[in-house]
Amino acid sequence: MSTNLLTNHSPKFFRMVSSKFQVTSVRGYLIPFFLTALTFSLFYVPTLLKTFDSVTNLWSPKSLDIPEPSYPVRFAYLISASKGDVVKLKRTVLALYHPGNYYLIHMDYEASEIEQLEIAEFVTSYEVFRQMGNIWVVDKPNLVTYRGPTMLSATLHAMSILLRRADEWDWFINLSASDYPLVTQDDLIHAFSDLPRDLNFVQHSSNLGWKVNKRAKPIMIDPGLYSLNKSDILWADKQRPVPTAFKLYTGSAWTMLSRSFAEYCIMGWENLPRTLLMYYTNFVSSPEGYFQSVICNSEEYRNTTVNHDLHYIAWDNPPKQHPRLLGLRDYAKMILSHRPFARKFKQDHQVLDKIDRYLLNRQNGEFTYGGWCFKGENVTENCSSLQADKYGVLRPGTGARRLRSLLRKTLYIDDFEIRQCK
Repeated sequence: MSTNLLTNHSPKFFRMVSSKFQVTSVRGYLIPFFLTALTFSLFYVPTLLKTFDSVTNLWSPKSLDIPEPSYPVRFAYLISASKGDVVKLKRTVLALYHPGNYYLIHMDYEASEIEQLEIAEFVTSYEVFRQMGNIWVVDKPNLVTYRGPTMLSATLHAMSILLRRADEWDWFINLSASDYPLVTQDDLIHAFSDLPRDLNFVQHSSNLGWKVNKRAKPIMIDPGLYSLNKSDILWADKQRPVPTAFKLYTGSAWTMLSRSFAEYCIMGWENLPRTLLMYYTNFVSSPEGYFQSVICNSEEYRNTTVNHDLHYIAWDNPPKQHPRLLGLRDYAKMILSHRPFARKFKQDHQVLDKIDRYLLNRQNGEFTYGGWCFKGENVTENCSSLQADKYGVLRPGTGARRLRSLLRKTLYIDDFEIRQCK
Protein backbone atom coordinates (compact mmCIF):
# COMPACT_ATOMS: atom_id res chain seq x y z
CA MET A 1 0.00 0.00 0.00
CA SER A 2 1.44 3.39 -0.94
CA THR A 3 1.98 6.27 1.46
CA ASN A 4 -0.79 8.36 -0.14
CA LEU A 5 -3.34 5.57 0.29
CA LEU A 6 -2.38 5.15 3.91
CA THR A 7 -2.83 8.82 4.70
CA ASN A 8 -6.31 8.88 3.13
CA HIS A 9 -7.75 6.49 5.73
CA SER A 10 -9.20 7.74 9.00
CA PRO A 11 -7.98 6.78 12.49
CA LYS A 12 -11.22 4.82 12.88
CA PHE A 13 -10.17 2.61 9.96
CA PHE A 14 -6.87 1.75 11.64
CA ARG A 15 -8.64 0.96 14.94
CA MET A 16 -10.97 -1.42 13.11
CA VAL A 17 -8.14 -3.14 11.28
CA SER A 18 -6.05 -3.34 14.46
CA SER A 19 -8.93 -4.82 16.45
CA LYS A 20 -9.65 -7.40 13.77
CA PHE A 21 -5.96 -8.31 13.48
CA GLN A 22 -5.71 -8.88 17.22
CA VAL A 23 -8.58 -11.37 17.13
CA THR A 24 -7.48 -13.32 14.07
CA SER A 25 -3.71 -13.02 14.32
CA VAL A 26 -2.67 -12.90 17.94
CA ARG A 27 -4.90 -15.75 19.04
CA GLY A 28 -4.56 -17.72 15.84
CA TYR A 29 -0.82 -17.42 15.29
CA LEU A 30 0.86 -16.67 18.61
CA ILE A 31 0.84 -20.25 19.93
CA PRO A 32 2.09 -21.78 16.64
CA PHE A 33 4.79 -19.11 16.56
CA PHE A 34 6.10 -20.09 19.97
CA LEU A 35 5.95 -23.78 19.08
CA THR A 36 7.96 -23.07 15.92
CA ALA A 37 10.50 -21.02 17.86
CA LEU A 38 10.88 -23.81 20.43
CA THR A 39 11.37 -26.39 17.68
CA PHE A 40 13.97 -24.14 16.06
CA SER A 41 15.90 -23.76 19.32
CA LEU A 42 15.88 -27.50 20.01
CA PHE A 43 16.89 -28.72 16.58
CA TYR A 44 18.34 -25.99 14.39
CA VAL A 45 20.60 -24.15 16.85
CA PRO A 46 22.57 -27.26 17.97
CA THR A 47 22.89 -28.25 14.32
CA LEU A 48 24.21 -24.80 13.47
CA LEU A 49 26.81 -24.93 16.25
CA LYS A 50 27.90 -28.40 15.22
CA THR A 51 28.24 -27.27 11.63
CA PHE A 52 30.28 -24.24 12.62
CA ASP A 53 32.67 -26.41 14.62
CA SER A 54 33.11 -28.74 11.65
CA VAL A 55 34.01 -25.80 9.43
CA THR A 56 37.08 -24.95 11.52
CA ASN A 57 37.99 -28.63 11.99
CA LEU A 58 40.83 -28.11 14.44
CA TRP A 59 42.58 -30.62 16.59
CA SER A 60 43.14 -28.97 19.94
CA PRO A 61 44.76 -30.27 23.12
CA LYS A 62 42.97 -29.85 26.43
CA SER A 63 44.18 -26.69 28.11
CA LEU A 64 44.71 -26.05 31.80
CA ASP A 65 43.82 -22.93 33.74
CA ILE A 66 46.95 -20.82 34.12
CA PRO A 67 46.89 -18.18 36.86
CA GLU A 68 47.89 -14.57 36.45
CA PRO A 69 50.14 -12.74 35.82
CA SER A 70 49.98 -12.91 32.05
CA TYR A 71 52.20 -11.37 29.37
CA PRO A 72 52.06 -7.71 28.27
CA VAL A 73 51.40 -8.62 24.61
CA ARG A 74 50.57 -11.81 22.75
CA PHE A 75 51.06 -12.90 19.16
CA ALA A 76 48.97 -15.24 17.03
CA TYR A 77 51.02 -17.13 14.46
CA LEU A 78 50.01 -18.83 11.25
CA ILE A 79 52.79 -21.20 10.19
CA SER A 80 52.21 -22.61 6.70
CA ALA A 81 53.94 -25.64 5.22
CA SER A 82 53.80 -27.70 2.05
CA LYS A 83 54.65 -31.21 0.98
CA GLY A 84 58.11 -32.20 2.20
CA ASP A 85 58.29 -29.45 4.88
CA VAL A 86 57.67 -31.56 7.99
CA VAL A 87 61.24 -31.40 9.33
CA LYS A 88 61.52 -27.64 8.70
CA LEU A 89 58.09 -27.04 10.19
CA LYS A 90 58.86 -28.86 13.44
CA ARG A 91 62.08 -26.91 13.91
CA THR A 92 60.42 -23.57 13.19
CA VAL A 93 57.57 -24.29 15.62
CA LEU A 94 59.97 -25.23 18.44
CA ALA A 95 62.03 -22.10 17.79
CA LEU A 96 58.92 -19.89 17.83
CA TYR A 97 56.95 -21.48 20.65
CA HIS A 98 56.00 -19.52 23.76
CA PRO A 99 53.20 -20.35 26.23
CA GLY A 100 51.85 -16.80 26.01
CA ASN A 101 51.26 -16.91 22.25
CA TYR A 102 48.93 -18.82 19.93
CA TYR A 103 49.90 -21.00 16.97
CA LEU A 104 47.96 -22.38 14.03
CA ILE A 105 49.68 -24.86 11.70
CA HIS A 106 48.44 -25.30 8.15
CA MET A 107 49.80 -28.12 6.02
CA ASP A 108 48.95 -27.76 2.34
CA TYR A 109 46.35 -30.20 1.01
CA GLU A 110 49.07 -31.64 -1.25
CA ALA A 111 50.96 -32.94 1.80
CA SER A 112 50.52 -36.67 2.26
CA GLU A 113 48.34 -38.19 4.95
CA ILE A 114 51.49 -39.50 6.63
CA GLU A 115 52.87 -35.96 6.84
CA GLN A 116 49.58 -34.65 8.22
CA LEU A 117 49.55 -37.37 10.89
CA GLU A 118 53.19 -36.74 11.76
CA ILE A 119 52.43 -33.08 12.51
CA ALA A 120 49.38 -34.04 14.59
CA GLU A 121 51.53 -36.46 16.61
CA PHE A 122 54.20 -33.79 16.97
CA VAL A 123 51.70 -31.39 18.54
CA THR A 124 50.54 -34.04 21.02
CA SER A 125 54.04 -35.07 22.00
CA TYR A 126 54.95 -32.04 24.14
CA GLU A 127 53.51 -31.61 27.61
CA VAL A 128 53.53 -27.82 27.45
CA PHE A 129 51.37 -27.92 24.31
CA ARG A 130 48.78 -29.96 26.21
CA GLN A 131 49.05 -27.73 29.29
CA MET A 132 48.55 -24.47 27.44
CA GLY A 133 46.24 -25.61 24.65
CA ASN A 134 47.58 -22.80 22.46
CA ILE A 135 48.64 -24.69 19.35
CA TRP A 136 46.30 -26.11 16.73
CA VAL A 137 46.49 -27.93 13.42
CA VAL A 138 44.00 -27.32 10.61
CA ASP A 139 42.39 -30.73 10.13
CA LYS A 140 40.91 -29.98 6.69
CA PRO A 141 43.70 -28.10 4.92
CA ASN A 142 43.36 -25.87 1.88
CA LEU A 143 44.86 -26.60 -1.51
CA VAL A 144 47.33 -23.76 -2.08
CA THR A 145 48.42 -22.76 -5.57
CA TYR A 146 51.66 -20.87 -6.06
CA ARG A 147 50.91 -17.25 -7.11
CA GLY A 148 47.17 -17.93 -6.74
CA PRO A 149 44.54 -16.43 -4.39
CA THR A 150 44.28 -19.73 -2.51
CA MET A 151 47.35 -18.56 -0.55
CA LEU A 152 45.39 -15.49 0.53
CA SER A 153 42.31 -17.59 1.24
CA ALA A 154 44.30 -19.84 3.59
CA THR A 155 45.63 -16.79 5.44
CA LEU A 156 42.17 -15.27 5.90
CA HIS A 157 40.88 -18.67 7.02
CA ALA A 158 43.63 -18.82 9.65
CA MET A 159 42.87 -15.29 10.85
CA SER A 160 39.20 -16.16 11.34
CA ILE A 161 40.09 -19.33 13.29
CA LEU A 162 42.50 -17.50 15.57
CA LEU A 163 39.99 -14.70 16.17
CA ARG A 164 37.43 -17.29 17.24
CA ARG A 165 39.75 -19.54 19.23
CA ALA A 166 41.63 -16.91 21.23
CA ASP A 167 40.47 -13.48 22.34
CA GLU A 168 43.66 -12.22 23.97
CA TRP A 169 46.21 -11.81 21.19
CA ASP A 170 47.36 -8.42 19.90
CA TRP A 171 49.09 -9.11 16.56
CA PHE A 172 48.73 -11.72 13.83
CA ILE A 173 51.95 -12.94 12.16
CA ASN A 174 52.05 -15.14 9.06
CA LEU A 175 55.16 -17.24 8.50
CA SER A 176 56.15 -20.32 6.53
CA ALA A 177 58.23 -23.36 7.42
CA SER A 178 61.12 -21.68 5.57
CA ASP A 179 61.12 -18.74 8.03
CA TYR A 180 63.11 -18.64 11.25
CA PRO A 181 63.27 -16.24 14.20
CA LEU A 182 66.36 -14.13 14.92
CA VAL A 183 65.18 -13.14 18.41
CA THR A 184 63.56 -15.06 21.24
CA GLN A 185 59.85 -14.70 21.91
CA ASP A 186 60.71 -13.02 25.21
CA ASP A 187 62.67 -10.48 23.16
CA LEU A 188 59.72 -9.97 20.81
CA ILE A 189 57.15 -9.61 23.59
CA HIS A 190 59.36 -7.19 25.51
CA ALA A 191 60.14 -5.04 22.46
CA PHE A 192 56.48 -4.69 21.48
CA SER A 193 55.10 -4.29 25.00
CA ASP A 194 55.07 -0.46 24.92
CA LEU A 195 53.87 0.00 21.33
CA PRO A 196 50.31 1.05 20.37
CA ARG A 197 48.27 -2.09 19.71
CA ASP A 198 46.73 -0.68 16.53
CA LEU A 199 49.99 -0.58 14.52
CA ASN A 200 50.14 -2.71 11.38
CA PHE A 201 53.52 -3.70 9.97
CA VAL A 202 52.78 -3.90 6.26
CA GLN A 203 55.48 -3.12 3.73
CA HIS A 204 53.70 -1.21 0.96
CA SER A 205 54.09 1.05 -2.06
CA SER A 206 51.74 2.52 -4.66
CA ASN A 207 54.53 2.36 -7.25
CA LEU A 208 53.62 -0.90 -8.96
CA GLY A 209 56.13 -0.49 -11.79
CA TRP A 210 56.33 -3.66 -13.90
CA LYS A 211 53.56 -5.24 -11.81
CA VAL A 212 50.95 -3.12 -13.61
CA ASN A 213 51.37 -5.07 -16.84
CA LYS A 214 52.41 -8.39 -15.29
CA ARG A 215 49.95 -8.63 -12.40
CA ALA A 216 47.27 -5.91 -12.35
CA LYS A 217 46.10 -6.11 -15.97
CA PRO A 218 46.27 -9.86 -16.70
CA ILE A 219 43.29 -11.97 -15.63
CA MET A 220 44.05 -15.35 -14.12
CA ILE A 221 42.09 -18.18 -12.53
CA ASP A 222 43.32 -20.37 -9.68
CA PRO A 223 42.19 -24.00 -10.22
CA GLY A 224 42.71 -24.55 -6.49
CA LEU A 225 39.44 -22.70 -5.91
CA TYR A 226 37.39 -25.46 -7.50
CA SER A 227 39.65 -28.50 -8.00
CA LEU A 228 41.36 -30.95 -5.67
CA ASN A 229 44.08 -31.57 -8.23
CA LYS A 230 46.97 -29.16 -7.92
CA SER A 231 47.92 -27.32 -11.11
CA ASP A 232 49.31 -23.99 -12.24
CA ILE A 233 47.14 -20.90 -12.62
CA LEU A 234 45.18 -20.40 -15.84
CA TRP A 235 45.34 -17.24 -17.95
CA ALA A 236 42.51 -15.44 -19.74
CA ASP A 237 43.03 -14.02 -23.24
CA LYS A 238 41.85 -10.50 -22.42
CA GLN A 239 43.23 -8.00 -19.92
CA ARG A 240 41.49 -5.50 -17.66
CA PRO A 241 42.23 -1.84 -16.94
CA VAL A 242 43.72 -0.60 -13.67
CA PRO A 243 40.95 0.05 -11.10
CA THR A 244 39.57 3.55 -10.60
CA ALA A 245 37.30 2.75 -7.63
CA PHE A 246 40.33 2.16 -5.39
CA LYS A 247 44.10 2.52 -5.51
CA LEU A 248 46.39 -0.49 -5.85
CA TYR A 249 49.33 -1.05 -3.51
CA THR A 250 51.98 -3.74 -3.50
CA GLY A 251 54.53 -5.03 -1.02
CA SER A 252 55.65 -8.02 1.02
CA ALA A 253 53.42 -11.02 1.67
CA TRP A 254 54.81 -11.21 5.22
CA THR A 255 52.98 -8.95 7.65
CA MET A 256 52.22 -8.30 11.31
CA LEU A 257 48.60 -7.21 11.60
CA SER A 258 46.76 -5.81 14.60
CA ARG A 259 43.80 -7.72 15.97
CA SER A 260 41.54 -4.80 15.12
CA PHE A 261 42.59 -4.81 11.47
CA ALA A 262 42.28 -8.61 11.32
CA GLU A 263 38.69 -8.28 12.56
CA TYR A 264 38.08 -5.62 9.91
CA CYS A 265 39.35 -7.93 7.16
CA ILE A 266 37.21 -10.85 8.33
CA MET A 267 34.08 -9.06 9.59
CA GLY A 268 34.47 -5.69 7.89
CA TRP A 269 31.71 -3.22 8.76
CA GLU A 270 32.12 -1.70 5.31
CA ASN A 271 32.37 -3.53 2.00
CA LEU A 272 35.97 -2.62 1.11
CA PRO A 273 37.63 -5.88 2.33
CA ARG A 274 35.13 -8.01 0.39
CA THR A 275 35.28 -5.86 -2.73
CA LEU A 276 39.06 -6.07 -2.83
CA LEU A 277 38.99 -9.79 -2.07
CA MET A 278 36.81 -10.38 -5.13
CA TYR A 279 39.13 -8.23 -7.25
CA TYR A 280 42.29 -9.99 -6.03
CA THR A 281 40.77 -13.40 -6.81
CA ASN A 282 42.04 -12.86 -10.37
CA PHE A 283 45.27 -11.09 -9.40
CA VAL A 284 48.68 -12.79 -9.66
CA SER A 285 50.39 -13.19 -6.26
CA SER A 286 47.48 -11.59 -4.40
CA PRO A 287 49.12 -11.93 -0.93
CA GLU A 288 51.59 -9.25 -2.07
CA GLY A 289 48.84 -6.70 -2.62
CA TYR A 290 45.60 -7.53 -0.83
CA PHE A 291 46.37 -6.37 2.72
CA GLN A 292 48.32 -3.39 1.39
CA SER A 293 45.38 -2.25 -0.73
CA VAL A 294 42.79 -2.86 1.98
CA ILE A 295 44.63 -0.93 4.68
CA CYS A 296 45.71 1.98 2.47
CA ASN A 297 42.23 2.46 0.99
CA SER A 298 40.65 2.44 4.44
CA GLU A 299 40.27 5.85 6.05
CA GLU A 300 40.19 4.23 9.48
CA TYR A 301 43.36 2.16 9.15
CA ARG A 302 45.63 3.90 6.66
CA ASN A 303 47.31 5.91 9.43
CA THR A 304 48.13 2.75 11.41
CA THR A 305 50.60 1.44 8.84
CA VAL A 306 54.29 0.88 9.48
CA ASN A 307 56.13 0.43 6.18
CA HIS A 308 58.16 -2.62 7.21
CA ASP A 309 57.76 -6.42 7.00
CA LEU A 310 60.17 -7.21 9.90
CA HIS A 311 61.97 -9.79 7.74
CA TYR A 312 65.53 -10.14 6.54
CA ILE A 313 65.35 -11.38 2.94
CA ALA A 314 68.27 -11.55 0.49
CA TRP A 315 67.75 -11.27 -3.27
CA ASP A 316 70.01 -12.01 -6.18
CA ASN A 317 71.12 -9.16 -8.44
CA PRO A 318 69.11 -8.86 -10.62
CA PRO A 319 66.28 -10.28 -8.46
CA LYS A 320 64.82 -13.66 -9.42
CA GLN A 321 61.36 -15.05 -8.77
CA HIS A 322 62.35 -16.30 -5.31
CA PRO A 323 64.71 -14.86 -2.70
CA ARG A 324 68.13 -16.38 -2.24
CA LEU A 325 68.61 -19.15 0.32
CA LEU A 326 70.40 -17.80 3.39
CA GLY A 327 73.65 -19.28 4.64
CA LEU A 328 76.59 -18.64 6.96
CA ARG A 329 77.76 -15.69 4.85
CA ASP A 330 74.48 -13.93 5.70
CA TYR A 331 74.72 -14.44 9.47
CA ALA A 332 76.35 -11.11 10.33
CA LYS A 333 74.01 -9.18 8.01
CA MET A 334 70.99 -10.80 9.63
CA ILE A 335 72.12 -9.66 13.08
CA LEU A 336 72.95 -6.13 11.89
CA SER A 337 69.53 -5.83 10.26
CA HIS A 338 67.96 -5.98 13.76
CA ARG A 339 64.96 -7.76 12.25
CA PRO A 340 63.09 -10.44 14.21
CA PHE A 341 62.60 -12.91 11.32
CA ALA A 342 64.50 -14.11 8.25
CA ARG A 343 63.82 -16.28 5.22
CA LYS A 344 64.40 -18.53 3.26
CA PHE A 345 66.44 -21.30 4.85
CA LYS A 346 67.37 -24.72 3.61
CA GLN A 347 66.40 -27.60 5.87
CA ASP A 348 68.77 -28.02 8.84
CA HIS A 349 71.39 -25.71 7.36
CA GLN A 350 74.44 -24.91 9.51
CA VAL A 351 73.37 -21.28 9.80
CA LEU A 352 70.27 -22.41 11.70
CA ASP A 353 72.49 -24.20 14.23
CA LYS A 354 74.43 -20.96 14.68
CA ILE A 355 71.24 -18.95 15.15
CA ASP A 356 70.04 -21.49 17.73
CA ARG A 357 73.27 -21.34 19.68
CA TYR A 358 74.07 -17.64 19.70
CA LEU A 359 70.74 -15.84 19.18
CA LEU A 360 68.05 -18.12 20.59
CA ASN A 361 69.97 -20.00 23.28
CA ARG A 362 68.27 -23.12 21.95
CA GLN A 363 69.88 -26.55 22.11
CA ASN A 364 69.27 -30.27 21.70
CA GLY A 365 66.14 -29.76 19.63
CA GLU A 366 64.29 -28.11 22.50
CA PHE A 367 62.37 -24.84 22.71
CA THR A 368 63.91 -21.41 22.47
CA TYR A 369 64.97 -20.31 25.91
CA GLY A 370 62.74 -17.93 27.90
CA GLY A 371 61.63 -16.92 31.36
CA TRP A 372 58.80 -19.47 31.25
CA CYS A 373 61.24 -22.39 31.46
CA PHE A 374 63.99 -20.74 33.51
CA LYS A 375 65.29 -23.16 36.15
CA GLY A 376 67.95 -21.09 37.84
CA GLU A 377 71.31 -19.49 37.22
CA ASN A 378 73.27 -22.62 38.09
CA VAL A 379 71.16 -25.02 36.03
CA THR A 380 71.94 -25.90 32.42
CA GLU A 381 69.71 -23.73 30.27
CA ASN A 382 67.77 -26.46 28.49
CA CYS A 383 64.22 -25.29 27.77
CA SER A 384 62.02 -28.38 27.68
CA SER A 385 59.04 -27.77 29.97
CA LEU A 386 56.92 -25.05 31.56
CA GLN A 387 57.87 -23.96 35.05
CA ALA A 388 54.44 -23.07 36.47
CA ASP A 389 55.77 -20.43 38.84
CA LYS A 390 57.62 -18.78 35.94
CA TYR A 391 54.56 -18.22 33.77
CA GLY A 392 54.41 -14.51 32.98
CA VAL A 393 58.14 -14.01 33.54
CA LEU A 394 60.22 -12.53 30.73
CA ARG A 395 63.98 -12.79 30.32
CA PRO A 396 64.73 -10.60 27.28
CA GLY A 397 68.27 -10.44 25.98
CA THR A 398 70.32 -8.70 23.33
CA GLY A 399 67.69 -9.54 20.70
CA ALA A 400 65.23 -7.23 22.45
CA ARG A 401 67.72 -4.37 22.32
CA ARG A 402 68.37 -4.95 18.61
CA LEU A 403 64.66 -5.10 17.84
CA ARG A 404 63.87 -1.98 19.86
CA SER A 405 66.57 -0.16 17.96
CA LEU A 406 64.87 -1.14 14.69
CA LEU A 407 61.46 -0.05 15.97
CA ARG A 408 62.80 3.33 17.08
CA LYS A 409 64.38 3.94 13.68
CA THR A 410 61.19 2.85 11.92
CA LEU A 411 58.58 4.59 14.07
CA TYR A 412 60.24 7.67 15.49
CA ILE A 413 61.37 9.46 12.36
CA ASP A 414 60.34 12.88 11.09
CA ASP A 415 58.76 11.63 7.86
CA PHE A 416 56.93 8.64 9.41
CA GLU A 417 53.44 9.94 8.55
CA ILE A 418 54.56 11.05 5.10
CA ARG A 419 55.66 7.50 4.30
CA GLN A 420 52.28 5.98 5.17
CA CYS A 421 50.35 4.69 2.15
CA LYS A 422 52.25 6.72 -0.45
